[in-house]
Amino acid sequence: MIEVVYYVRYDRRVKIGTSGRPRQRLAAIRHDELLAFEPGGREIEQARHRQFAAIREGGEWFTLDEDLRAHIRALRTTDDPWQLYARWTSAALSP
Repeated sequence: MIEVVYYVRYDRRVKIGTSGRPRQRLAAIRHDELLAFEPGGREIEQARHRQFAAIREGGEWFTLDEDLRAHIRALRTTDDPWQLYARWTSAALSP
């Protein structure tokens, strides 16, 4: 199982969360768009929460400002975050 930090947008807010089963998790979260995945679990998620603490709206939701946009752009090496996730999963399963 690959743990990822996910970034989903709802209106002008972004949720930064983590999951080992992102398809199921994202199906349970109201959102407009999956913005990006980042490899890592709770430790990376907490680091991002600290990094963007100044724009935290509550819980795991953050205002989509230019710094957060830039971070998300840097993570997006493909237009489809699911393709990147599939690559990581495939690499983890390879001997």
